Amino acid sequence: MTGPRVIDPGTVELAAVDLGASSGRVMLGRIGSGRLELTELHRFRNGPVRLPDGLYWDVLGLYQDVLVGLGRAVRQAPGLAGAAIDSWAVDYGLVDPDGALVGNPRHYRDARTAAVIDRVHATVDAAELYRRTGLQHLPFNTLYQFAADPAVSVPGRTALLVPDLLGYWLTGRQITEQTNASTTGLLDARTGAWDDELIRRLGFPDDLLAPLLPPGEEIGPLTPEVATDLSLSRPLPLTTVGSHDTASAVLGVPADTPDFGYISCGTWGLVGVELDAPVLTDGSRDANFTNERGVDGTVRYLRNVMGLWLLSESVRTWQRSGTTVDLAELIERAAALPAGGPRIDPDDPVFAPPGDMPERIRRACAARDQPVPDSPEALVRCVLDSLATAFAATLAEAERLSGRAVSVVHLVGGGSQNALLCQLTADTSGRPVVAGPVEATALGNLLVQARTHGALSGDRWALRRELRRAVPLRTYRPAGVPAPR
Repeated sequence: MTGPRVIDPGTVELAAVDLGASSGRVMLGRIGSGRLELTELHRFRNGPVRLPDGLYWDVLGLYQDVLVGLGRAVRQAPGLAGAAIDSWAVDYGLVDPDGALVGNPRHYRDARTAAVIDRVHATVDAAELYRRTGLQHLPFNTLYQFAADPAVSVPGRTALLVPDLLGYWLTGRQITEQTNASTTGLLDARTGAWDDELIRRLGFPDDLLAPLLPPGEEIGPLTPEVATDLSLSRPLPLTTVGSHDTASAVLGVPADTPDFGYISCGTWGLVGVELDAPVLTDGSRDANFTNERGVDGTVRYLRNVMGLWLLSESVRTWQRSGTTVDLAELIERAAALPAGGPRIDPDDPVFAPPGDMPERIRRACAARDQPVPDSPEALVRCVLDSLATAFAATLAEAERLSGRAVSVVHLVGGGSQNALLCQLTADTSGRPVVAGPVEATALGNLLVQARTHGALSGDRWALRRELRRAVPLRTYRPAGVPAPR
């Protein structure tokens, strides 16, 4: 979505820094006077860096790319009113009392937490953790990373989640945005405050975590040093949004009634419903559903399902072997294959690490006594059939456990461009799938910023109305179900 450079009175220009697990981007948004436009200014790669002792993020490289993107925003929009950052969850950087970074942040796919999970549960068992925090068990949740990181216990150090670490470097202020804080396993699911008793029982320092801020608050202006680097002539505020990218993506779902399910589909598929209160039952824990904070005090009740990581890692494997891969062409050929082919469990831990994904998928099919995909298009169809099946099952469980009816499914993010995945999800779930927007996360980021700066007003439903006016959507109906007249 792009538009002319002429800016109407009442239109605000804002920069959204949107960092995913495989790429990052800085977007310029123009919002107001019935207008909602996005222009991509800078896109850059992201991903794990393997060192002899494990997987890391190149957070310094990310920060440099953020500065490049913000610099372009300032040059293209001299009246830029503000900026905000969202990113993936759970990972953090430690800073010492002088504000210096202590080591490079670890990547959530690093295996270091495997050795400490039982130790954590010996102190606070998994059932109590769920009753307190509502967080699904994932081996990379921040509390397990803290338990595996001896540097955390050094007095005076502060752990800042990735968007908050970058925000600190930009503004000099240390905070923790609330939606991302809810992914740490240390936030009280009922109150939205840090669970100080839990933090103490797990042996983490009382001052390890920075104060909380909800979405829609000003963190501070960019520091004079950053402003100079960006050639800014006036203060530029950085504000909080749903800094967990899924929180921004769910706000970027163009729903018009509460009875919707969502799938935010990128590297991961985040599948669930939006609620007003957490679901902390034993049944919810057994189903491994999570209760994460959303914008405007909502609860994102969802489960992580392995997403397009299965495809992207397969493509990387083929490319490393010298095979030229056109994924769009492969998907088109996969759509021509008959239904009823093999399926895998996308959430099997064997698929989590980087590596030879096609071989792992073939082995998984053989282990289930299913046909083994014998071509790239057959393997792509297997992945997409498997994802659609997992998405549909997760939506049905979310509906059952929460009591929230799901009459329509909104699929946003990169997966919304995959017509075969959208149609298979509609067929498997028996519900219409509304695809789009692709850039739901950046749009959700910008909508909260625009409201913070006074260009928009109202609750999340009012913000979503702006989306429906501005973004193209496509509806996929289950096979055999006619469109309404």
